[in-house]
Amino acid sequence: MTATTSAPAGITSSQTVGPFPHEAWRWAFDATAKVDSNAPTVFISGVIRDGDGKPIDDAVIEIWSPEAAAAESAHAIPGFRRMPSDDTGAFRFEVSLPTSPMQGKPAMFVTVFARGVVKHQFCAVFLSDDTGLADSAILNQIPPARRGTLIAEKLTDREYRWDIWMQTDKETVFFDYE
Repeated sequence: MTATTSAPAGITSSQTVGPFPHEAWRWAFDATAKVDSNAPTVFISGVIRDGDGKPIDDAVIEIWSPEAAAAESAHAIPGFRRMPSDDTGAFRFEVSLPTSPMQGKPAMFVTVFARGVVKHQFCAVFLSDDTGLADSAILNQIPPARRGTLIAEKLTDREYRWDIWMQTDKETVFFDYE
C-alpha cells in the first residue's frame, strides 16, 4: 500500500462550500456599509431560490463590478461586495454606474455560494435599460430565450430587480470557466 498526499480524483477545495458557509463568513461582510462613490449608484435586489422555488436563506453572493472600481477608490476593494441572503432569501447591492454608457457590459459579475451547491456558480447581471444589450458579446453567447435570466429589470430610477434561480426552467444562466 502506498501513501498519497494528493486529494482523490475529482475532489476539489470548492467542495467545502456547504452546508454552513454563511456562519463561517459572518465576519467577512458589513451589509450596512454605505457605498462611497463619486458616480451615481443604483440598487439591484432580488431573491435567491432553490429548485423547489423556496428562498435560500443561507446563500452568500459576491459581486465584482469592474466598471465601478474607478468611482469607488475609497473602498478597500473597489467594485467588490459580499452579501448574505436574509431569512427570506433576499439580497440587495448598491452598485456604482460608470460615467460612460455600459454598451452591453455587465453591471456586475456574480459568484453564488449556497447550501447544496458543491461548486460556486458564476454569472453576470445586465441592466434592462442598457441600449447596448443587443450587441453584448456575453449575452450573444446565450440562447435568446435564456438571456432574460441575466437582465435586471428597471423598477425606478435607482432600483432594479433580478432574482437568482438555482434550478428549474427559470434557472439563471451560469457560466463554466475552464
